[in-house]
Amino acid sequence: MRAARFHEYGDTSRLTIDEVPEPQPGPCEVRIRVTAASVNPLDWKVRSGDLREVLPVDLPAVPGRDAAGVVDAFGEGVQGVSIGERVFGLGGLTGATAELAVLSAWAATPKTWSDEQAAAAGLASVTALNGLKVLGPLEGSTLLIEGAAGGVGSAAVEIAVAEGATVIGTASERNHAFLSLLGAIPTTYGAGLKERLAELAPGGIDLVLDTAASGSLADLVMIAGNPARVATIADYRNAQRLGVHMANAENDPALLERAAELGRRGHYTPYVERAFDLEEIAQAHAYSERGRVRGKIVVVL
Repeated sequence: MRAARFHEYGDTSRLTIDEVPEPQPGPCEVRIRVTAASVNPLDWKVRSGDLREVLPVDLPAVPGRDAAGVVDAFGEGVQGVSIGERVFGLGGLTGATAELAVLSAWAATPKTWSDEQAAAAGLASVTALNGLKVLGPLEGSTLLIEGAAGGVGSAAVEIAVAEGATVIGTASERNHAFLSLLGAIPTTYGAGLKERLAELAPGGIDLVLDTAASGSLADLVMIAGNPARVATIADYRNAQRLGVHMANAENDPALLERAAELGRRGHYTPYVERAFDLEEIAQAHAYSERGRVRGKIVVVL
C-alpha cells in the first residue's frame, strides 16, 4: 500500500510517499481503507523531532493520528461494526496517512458528513469534549473559548452551543463571520480582551477553555476569577503553575460516538479549510505549520 512517511526527523522535505506493508489490526482494533486523514499540529511536531524526548516514534514513521474510511478488517473481540461500514476515529500516535490504517477507537460516520469532514472530526472532537467536560455543566453558562476558529476551538464552539452555553470566541477578525455562523459571539484576542468582554458579557465570564496556548493563560484565569473555571488543552507548561484544568485527547469511543450523535442531529459539522492529495503531504504539513488554520486541513486518499 502507499503511505506518507518520514525516515528521519526534520522539515517537510523529509516526507516521502512509499510502498509499505499493510498494517494488521490487533485485538479490539479495526482496519480501514482510508478515504481521508487529518493533519494536526501534533503530526508535524512529531515529524520535526520537537517532541522526540516525550513522544519518540520508531522510524520510518507514517504521520497522522486520526482518519476516516471504510472498515475492511477487524481484530479479535471487535463487535458492533461491519465490513464496509463508514467510520472515523483514532489510532496510535502515527499511522493514519496511508491507504490502510488501524484504529483503536471509532464511531460510525454520520451520513450528513463527507469523508473529509469525518477525517477532521476524530482528534478535534475528543479533545474539545474532554476540555469542556472538566469544566462541568455548560447549560446557562457564559463560556469564553480562546482560539475558537481552529479545529478544536470550532468543535468546542458547536458542542458548547448545543449544550446550552452562551459562547464568546476569540479569533482574528477574518474569522469573526465564521464564528458567528457556528453560534458564537466573536471578539479579537490580545490586549484589551478584559474590556471587550465586559461589554459583551456584562454578567461576567463563567468558564474558559484555552485551545491556543498563546501565552494568555494567566489573563484567562484573571478573567474567570478562579483557576478551577479554566481548562487548557495546549498550555501544559503554565497550567500546573496556575492550577487550571489540563485536558488531553483520549482514544475513547464514547466521546467519538457523542461527536457523531451531535453530527447526526446537525449540531456539529467539522469545518475543512483545505484538502490535499496524498502526494501533497509536504504542502499539507507546511500549510498547518503556518498556523491560523480555520477548522482543519485533511489529506485525501
